[in-house]
Amino acid sequence: MDGHFTGYASLFGVPDLGRDTVAPGAFAASLARRGAGGVRMLWQHDPAEPIGSWLSLKEDGRGLRVAGRLNLAVQRAREIDALMREGALGGLSIGFRVVRAAPERGGRRLLAVDLWEVSLVTFPLQPDARVIRAAAPRPFVPPRLRLAAALAARA
Repeated sequence: MDGHFTGYASLFGVPDLGRDTVAPGAFAASLARRGAGGVRMLWQHDPAEPIGSWLSLKEDGRGLRVAGRLNLAVQRAREIDALMREGALGGLSIGFRVVRAAPERGGRRLLAVDLWEVSLVTFPLQPDARVIRAAAPRPFVPPRLRLAAALAARA
């Protein structure tokens, strides 16, 4: 278990359940200003529940692609890691402030947002904002076999 995972926290051009549609480029200024280290990884948008850190946040042709690492020294993060690896949890959701938006088909088109956090959630507002890949559990290798393999590699 290493806690690494990737996914999409937001998809461009796809309305969420609140009828917001994120436009390509909406995150660009915020990501340039904050970087991955300036965006928090939370559990269920709860500021009292940080669970890891973002290694990479970038826009691509599909949306906001994220790569993160759960801090496995945190009990909640270990639980989330186990649930993600078995496919029981995998929603992602963004926490942001709207900088610029335009009305659109009963909702709004988000043209620029200030991204504060990306959370792992049970039910994402954008149903396809999901973890794509969680690191598979590593097989258990007894310490004496790891030592033997390390010594053999040196020889």
